Amino acid sequence: MENQDPAVVDAIKASGESTLEKATAKAKMKMDRFFNVSLNVAVTGVTGSGKSSFVNALRGLKDDDVGAAPTGVTETTVEPTMYEHAEMPNVKIWDLPGIGSPNFKANKYLKDVKFNTYDFFIILTSVRFMENDIMLAKEIRKQKKGFYFVRSKIDNDISSEKKKKGFDEQKVLSIIREDCQKNLKELGDPKVFLISSYDLEEYDFESLQNILEDELPEHKKYALLQSWPVCSAASLEKKISMFKRMIWAASLASAGVAVVPLPGLSAACDLGIFVLFVTRCYYAFGLDERSLTRLSEKVNKPHLKDLSKSKLVTAIREKALTRLQVSAAVATIATVEYFLSLLPGVGSAAAAGISFATTQYLLREGLNDLANTAREIRKAAGLASVH
Repeated sequence: MENQDPAVVDAIKASGESTLEKATAKAKMKMDRFFNVSLNVAVTGVTGSGKSSFVNALRGLKDDDVGAAPTGVTETTVEPTMYEHAEMPNVKIWDLPGIGSPNFKANKYLKDVKFNTYDFFIILTSVRFMENDIMLAKEIRKQKKGFYFVRSKIDNDISSEKKKKGFDEQKVLSIIREDCQKNLKELGDPKVFLISSYDLEEYDFESLQNILEDELPEHKKYALLQSWPVCSAASLEKKISMFKRMIWAASLASAGVAVVPLPGLSAACDLGIFVLFVTRCYYAFGLDERSLTRLSEKVNKPHLKDLSKSKLVTAIREKALTRLQVSAAVATIATVEYFLSLLPGVGSAAAAGISFATTQYLLREGLNDLANTAREIRKAAGLASVH
């Protein structure tokens, strides 16, 4: 079975229930961490650096969308403001107050904004990094947390430079990057990510995401990959691979439920796991209406969301998943599970094997359907190449 953890093989082959119970408990814990782990991202910088627009971009929102962080030329953030991800409330982006005061004290600032709340910090500027940014980074490092420098509003710079004779985009980007890094030498020459909040597919957003994936603990990485927007064909494939690796845990969690001799319980649980899993895939792959509308506007192809022939996508969009044929299939197999689980000894392990295989099949088919739909839409948008 593809993408299967060795624990699955041991559990399904086991004649006694203790091995199965241990493996199932481990799988349930992995599933819980996958779906519910918290991730708190702090975004800070001087007034006018584009903090709120960046917060909105991470949440897949435009500045004028309902629920978006307010933006403006004056400081709109006077205390830490938390914004939940629209589909993953366990992922929170924090818009922190500006750090432009002449009397700025980094240690006091971190205490005031409740430093321990955050998993890492993103320090933004739309010009160059100044003394306060460096002081803040030093204090964050002293307290052993991660920080990342983002130079925002790159689209504005490129738009302005394009008007000049002999424009060379890569040269302009190199000059901006070197100018920013020049002021950060005393921090050991950290990487600066050049980003446009209005077009995450361009510039360094994907590089930032890749660095975070490398440096975050595994369970935090799951939250990041599920919640942050698709920014390239390669980032979509990473998300697909992550969900593929989770199929074994979801299937094994279902196998544990099959051992309990209550008619209908496994069917309900199998279906619940299926619905949760594919719904997360749907949003993570950017198949929801808001993500597709934003993509359509970017590439000027207004009918992208109508391209999908997937019944699963339609059912999730219309919140009608339980009316799919899958519910009948799960109910039928649950009856078999019930009778097998009533048999002593081998019966429980056999029922677990059926539940595991059924759930694994459903999740694999659902994942493949959504993944292929997302690939087809990106291809139609002219964004299909993996880089």
